[in-house]
Amino acid sequence: MTTQEPPHTAGQTGLSRHVQRLLDRLRAFDDRHPWPWDATLTLLWTVAALVDAAGGWRTTAQNPSLPTWFVTVLSLGLALPLYWRRRHPTAVLTVMACAALVSEASGASLQASYLQMLPVFHIALIRPPRALLWCLALLVPPLVTGALRFSREAWDQRVIPALWAYALVALLGIAVRARRDYTEGLVDRARRLEIERDQEVRLAAAAERTRIAREMHDIIGHNLSVITGLADGGRYAAARNPERAAQALDAIATTSREALGELRRLLGVLRDDEEAAVRDPQPTLADLDALITGVRKAGLPVRVDLRDEPMAQPLAPGAQLTVYRVVQEALTNTLKHAGAGVRAAVVLTYTPAEVRVDVTDTGTATELPPPGQGQGLLGMRERAALYDGTLDCGPLPTGGWAVRLRLPREDSPS
Repeated sequence: MTTQEPPHTAGQTGLSRHVQRLLDRLRAFDDRHPWPWDATLTLLWTVAALVDAAGGWRTTAQNPSLPTWFVTVLSLGLALPLYWRRRHPTAVLTVMACAALVSEASGASLQASYLQMLPVFHIALIRPPRALLWCLALLVPPLVTGALRFSREAWDQRVIPALWAYALVALLGIAVRARRDYTEGLVDRARRLEIERDQEVRLAAAAERTRIAREMHDIIGHNLSVITGLADGGRYAAARNPERAAQALDAIATTSREALGELRRLLGVLRDDEEAAVRDPQPTLADLDALITGVRKAGLPVRVDLRDEPMAQPLAPGAQLTVYRVVQEALTNTLKHAGAGVRAAVVLTYTPAEVRVDVTDTGTATELPPPGQGQGLLGMRERAALYDGTLDCGPLPTGGWAVRLRLPREDSPS
């Protein structure tokens, strides 16, 4: 069993792929268990802030005489809220900004104030852009307060560089967010394309099943009707003319073998391991004579009338198959439903614009089959529609039944 590569690692090779996989595993673990990383980061920055509060803060303080406990409390106020920075970054920044304001106003000027960059980064990462205005409103008062209260240097030299640092952190958060959204978009698009591909495969499989079912219906229905007609004729001839009965049995055997051969060729297309399977084992207009001969042997007299010779440009193989199957289905229905003493006629008319096929009989059918039946009729109409053709069928005013197929030629003007 193989695993599918994530879209963002599909084009990577070597060391970069292993690094990306490791980072993906770390991100997945962090998503499931966020507290270890949050606690570790908070602990590290808290220790650093307390180390600074032990005495190092005086090197940058405006008022080095502040008590140690006071500086320690401020340091904890700037470091401990970091544990909640990913879940509640705005609230964390608010608490830290209050501690930073006290630090600047008292003259401690703790370096831990720059830890506010972490919640600013997460606000830019997960909050709407307008949330950055709230960050600006929280960051500016401590800076301005320290610059105005202790004016050893120009106020802009203390405020502007700090604001630039916060702005760069915010831009970094925006860039990471854009990349994350882009990657998620690629993953979602790949997932949707995979779903669409699966749907197309299922639709193609369903269409192929429908085509095979239609072909099997036409093959089996026609040949069984011919076999039935031959068997009935052989039974009546057995008592009076044994030679005619033997001929009927020979015709039944020939028709059965032809039907089995067609079914084998059709089902052979489904064999993936059979490379030599014929991919288009379908009859054409050249096979109409054999079809008519088989129907005549079954006891149905058929007259064929070819009006106008076929054009120089032959029909496409699919259109020829449509004509063949419509004639086959129409004559099969005549064999099954028209009764005894019926005659049929097949008229093929070729014109520069279309090919017309008219199959009529002198039977007694007067109406269409009831709903739920007549699958052959539905198959004929589907075949005609596939090539922009039309198929009409119904009783004739003089008695009998007619099937009319119209197929436009591919080289004719629309």
